[in-house]
Parts: sequence; C-alpha cells; structure tokens
Amino acid sequence: MPLKKIFTVVLALFVAGCAGSQTQELLGSAMVSAPVTEIAGNHSIFIATTRKKSDDPNKVFDGERSATLNYARVNVTVPGLHKTGQIERRSRGKSDDPAKYFMASEVVGYDTQPKFSSALNADIAARGGRVMVFVHGYNTGFDAAVYRLTQIVHDSGYPGTPVLFSWASGARTTDYVYDKESASAARDQLEVTLRMLEQSGARRIDIVAHSLGTWVTMETLRQMAITGDRDLGGKLGDVVLASPDIDVDVFKSQMRRYGKPDKPFILLLSDDDRALRLSGLIAGSRPRVGDYKDAADLASYGVTVVDLSKVKGSDSFNHTKFADNPTLVKMIGQRLREDDGFASDRDVTDRIGLLGQ
Repeated sequence: MPLKKIFTVVLALFVAGCAGSQTQELLGSAMVSAPVTEIAGNHSIFIATTRKKSDDPNKVFDGERSATLNYARVNVTVPGLHKTGQIERRSRGKSDDPAKYFMASEVVGYDTQPKFSSALNADIAARGGRVMVFVHGYNTGFDAAVYRLTQIVHDSGYPGTPVLFSWASGARTTDYVYDKESASAARDQLEVTLRMLEQSGARRIDIVAHSLGTWVTMETLRQMAITGDRDLGGKLGDVVLASPDIDVDVFKSQMRRYGKPDKPFILLLSDDDRALRLSGLIAGSRPRVGDYKDAADLASYGVTVVDLSKVKGSDSFNHTKFADNPTLVKMIGQRLREDDGFASDRDVTDRIGLLGQ
C-alpha cells in the first residue's frame, strides 16, 4: 500500500471507530439525586468479560486481556430526557446527573462462576426465560459497551435478561490489530458464556453482535457446530449480525462449517458504511460482509439479508444504524420479542427490510 494511502487510513482511523472518545469511566463522583419522575428506566446488565479488572475503580474493567472470565452486574439508569437511538453521556467536568445522562448506579462483582450463575439464573427466571447476549465491536471501552447494551435494551423494549460479553478492546482507534487479536483470544470464553446460559433456566437465547464482535460470534458458533451442538440444545433464538467486520470469503467458510441455520441469521448490511470501507482497505481492498453488495450470494448460506443503505444513521461513519436509528432499533426489539414461530418472525423481518427500501 502506498505511503500516502497508509497515512490517509491511519488519519481516518483516528476519527473512526465503533465508540466515540469518552472518559472510559463507568463510575464517577458522588451522584446528584434525581426524582423518580426524571428517570426513564433502570436496567440490570450482567457481564461476562475477558478484560482485566482496572486499577482505576471508576473504570471497573480496562482494555488489558484476562486469561479467565470475569463476572459482574451493573445497574444503569436512563434519563427521562432520553431520545430513542441516542446515548446521553456525561462529558468531562459535568456532574453525574441521572436526570440528564446514562448513569451506572451500582456495580456488583462475582469472584466465582457459580455465584454469578446463581444471580443470573434468578434474573432469567424472573424475566420469563429470555436472554439477549450482546457482543460489541472494535474500539469500544467497557463503559461504552455497557451503555450501548443498556440503550438497545431500553429502546427496543426487550423484556428478557441482558448479558454483555465484553472482550478486551483497547478502546483506541489505533488499536485495530490489538483488537483483532483480542477478539481471537475471546472465542473460547464466549462459548463458555453461551454454554453457561444453556445450562441456566433460559428457554431462548438471542445474540446481537456488532462489527468485529460478529467475527467473535461466528467463530464461536462455528466451533460449537464442530462439537455437535450448534444451537445450544435448541435454545438458540435469533442471531443478529449488525455491520459485520468479516472478510466475505471467511464468512462463507464459517457458514459452510456451521451449516444452514434452522432459523436464518439476520444480517444487517449497508454499502455506505465508511468504517467497514476503511477496514476493507486495510485488509487489501477486500470487501467486508457489512458493506457487501451481493445480498443474494450471502442469502444462499442461510441468512436473511437486510440492506440498510437507505436508512439514516446518526454517526458520521454509518456504522451503528442498528442501534441509533430510532425506528430500526424498535423493529429489532419487536423481532426479538416474537415467540410464536417463523410466520410472525418473518413478518417483522419483512418490515425491517421495507424500512431499508
């Protein structure tokens, strides 16, 4: 690649990425009290992560890799002035006001998997046996991942238990290669997490993965298929792959090894995704699945392709439409809430597709 082009890519990466530049502090100073009427929601997010615990207690977990899984639960409040599709974040120097910003009100750590599983299973039972696992993408700090899942759960109206699988992203735009290797190192631990949920009281486990997180997810599903249990004992529900940062040929290979899903995976792509265009450029000008134009080619592998090219996103790189487009995130939530078979599932998926048109 010519030096000038390399410089252009590096410069672009400084302003690109799946998460914006933030303080990375999940916990702040003493929180300002707010009336209940000024709080739109309070959500418990369960965490399984390959991140190390941070030396800074306000960050909770950082971008360094842990050889084993760490577990936690975070309670997050959503402000009353929240607008669908947005994450109202406190900027530096502002007070921790839950009436204005997403705020982590409590963090509980679990030092063993049995303790975590016990708390998780109780929540799953209380919420009707539904679980959504979210796998974030590149350049995402722990705090940003927690807030993104909270926003998705809140805006989509998802009634089940939200579980964040957070792999060790460096949360810097220049750490793409580090993130790629961290994603590779996290595959087995995502399988451990999914198997733990399979053994819980969950009756349905949905997976929503974004960007580089789709690669972790597909690799894990592939290795699950190799073991002979690719659908979590029949509990695997919807698999939503949003803006996949996966080489097209690699994805086809993964799908061939997995086999056609009993329930087609939902693939959300957009040919105006500038972040994936940069990723493809770094990868030798090879297309990524998330901005691939041959939908029919991918559909033959057992996925439902939804083209979001005409859907408006709120980030300048058009990379987070699945979560920040108000109509789309509500439709995805409706799709995940469907329980009564493929007919109703197909109806909601068709309407998501019509949104793209």
